[in-house]
Amino acid sequence: MVIFGVTILSFCMFIGMFIGDGLGKLIGVKGVGFAMLFLVLLVDYLLKKEKLSAEAQKGIQFWSAMYIPIIVAMAAKQNVVAAIKGGPTAILAGVLAVFVAFLLVPSVSKLAKKSDVPANK
Repeated sequence: MVIFGVTILSFCMFIGMFIGDGLGKLIGVKGVGFAMLFLVLLVDYLLKKEKLSAEAQKGIQFWSAMYIPIIVAMAAKQNVVAAIKGGPTAILAGVLAVFVAFLLVPSVSKLAKKSDVPANK
C-alpha cells in the first residue's frame, strides 16, 4: 500500500509544521526540519516492529526523494532574496566566491593522482 507510506509522510509533515510554527513563535525558528525528523523516527520505529510493508516503504522513499530537492530549492531562493536585500556587497561576495572556486578547479584536479581516477571501460 503505497498510500500508507504517503499517509505517514503527510502525518509527519503536519505534526512537524505544527510544532515548528509553535517553536517559531517562541524562539524564532522554522519547523521544516521537524517533519523529516519525525518521519525518520516513525519509520525506524515501524521497521523495528515489522509493521511497514515494502509497498509503504516505496511510497515513503518516493516522497522523501522529492522532499530534499524542494527544501534545497526553497533555501536557495531565500539565500538569493537575502543577498539581493543585502545590497551590492553581498552580491559581490557571492560572485567572487564562485569565481575563485572556478579558478581552483584545475589546481585541485591536478592534485589527484592518475591512479585515483577509475579508468573508463
